[in-house]
Amino acid sequence: MRRLLVVLLFALSFNFTGCSVNPVTGEKNFVLPNLDEEWERNVGTQMYAPMRQSQGGDYILDPALTQYVAGVGERLAAQSSRDLPYEFHVLNNSVPNAWALPGGKIVVNRGLLTELGSEAELAAVLGHEIVHADAAHGARQQSKGLLTQIGMMAAIIYGSSKAETAAGQQIAMMVPQLGAQLIATKYGRDAERESDLYGMKYMSAAGYDPQGAVELQQTFVKLSQGRRSDWLSGLFASHPPSAERVANNRATAKTLPQGGETGRETYMQRTAYLRKVQPAYEAQTEAHKALTEDNLEEARALINKAIRLEPREAIFHAMSGDIFAADKKFRRAESAYSDALQRDSSFFYHHLRRGQVRYERGNFKAARADLEKSLELLPTAQANLLLGNLDKRAGNLESAARYYQAASQTNSPVSKEAQKELVLMELPQNPGKYIQSAVLLDRGGKVVAAVRNTAPVAVNSIRVKVEYIDSNRQFREFSLRIPGTLEAGQQASVPTKIDDIVNTNDLGRRVRVTVTAARVAEQ
Repeated sequence: MRRLLVVLLFALSFNFTGCSVNPVTGEKNFVLPNLDEEWERNVGTQMYAPMRQSQGGDYILDPALTQYVAGVGERLAAQSSRDLPYEFHVLNNSVPNAWALPGGKIVVNRGLLTELGSEAELAAVLGHEIVHADAAHGARQQSKGLLTQIGMMAAIIYGSSKAETAAGQQIAMMVPQLGAQLIATKYGRDAERESDLYGMKYMSAAGYDPQGAVELQQTFVKLSQGRRSDWLSGLFASHPPSAERVANNRATAKTLPQGGETGRETYMQRTAYLRKVQPAYEAQTEAHKALTEDNLEEARALINKAIRLEPREAIFHAMSGDIFAADKKFRRAESAYSDALQRDSSFFYHHLRRGQVRYERGNFKAARADLEKSLELLPTAQANLLLGNLDKRAGNLESAARYYQAASQTNSPVSKEAQKELVLMELPQNPGKYIQSAVLLDRGGKVVAAVRNTAPVAVNSIRVKVEYIDSNRQFREFSLRIPGTLEAGQQASVPTKIDDIVNTNDLGRRVRVTVTAARVAEQ
């Protein structure tokens, strides 16, 4: 984590303007000068593992399939213009998608592989993503905004004495969010045209038939017309197909050597198992839909079907646990999550969910172990919140506050709960942290004590101390109560009965208001 912060801070030391040479085309592009290879390598490396976790985890049931995909990718990468540390993984995600992070970190979702018809089509997908990485399209498109966000976080963390604990957890939680911005970005027309063109050149140089890229785009256009929701939320969101791209690919294919490897039979053989068990994943998708609609009986029947079709798949057992948990059957849920972990202990979700149900069952020691392991794989608000609760319960308030602070970084119900817990802990000892105070003159010229609630929850029982120097230069002090409840962001004022202040300058010199007490309002 420290290494990433240093790299990011180094990157931010440059100005946000400049030109660089596109390593693929040789043309000069407007780009941040900090987008050098070291930056790309480090950011890609740091984001790759948490991004894979947040997008479904690695597909492990068929290691030979991943090796096959990686082999095709490496064959294409050997033709690229840059010597990047390319990596290729298959994710256990049913949404048809593929994406590249800076530095050559590339994934293909399981859901896309079942839609392709040949190794040449796979090569077209991977070649396209390789060019995106080669030309730093994602980084170039998002660089200024992305680095601004990272820079703000890095500056906070770098200045913190507890960077590796409190603030470090916060930025770790934000890494997948920042990575998601990169992979979800809709590439511009020029970037897509460039990736199509040079991806086909890489294909041809690697011995593949570039006609595979034409067929791929034709298929994508048909699928886009069908407006399948999984495609629209996946590959098409960042790589919109069009008749123009088909025509461009046809024109490019005519300029390249004819023939080459198609690899239809090989591809079908290598993906045969994935296609065989596809009905199981379709059942899981339907089970998830039923679960979100609170149709637990239907969801359970569908996920049991998926388990029967492929009992080795961990995510099926995890969803079975989700269904039991939704039905408050926590013992059976825990057993299902344990079944998932026996099959795949590398995915954060299985640890997180078992930790949650163990927490619900009061098995706090075991819950902590699961939650801490889930954080190692992917920091989440849920894990941080529950670990904060466990530390608060044990009296480790400083540690609890760090977990709550980390959990409060997202705009989610879990984060709001963490924010409330943090306020509950800190407000009694430090009410001024959450309640701003000021002394003002109202429209009638009367001195009033004003407060504003900056906490994310409602507060009441607010008391302030008023200190002032009267007209005889005597020190005075008294306490005032702010009546009622202040919702988040709300402000209020009360008269002080100080009547010898005539102007604002005099007010600032002679009167001070400090918040001395407040409580979180009962919900």
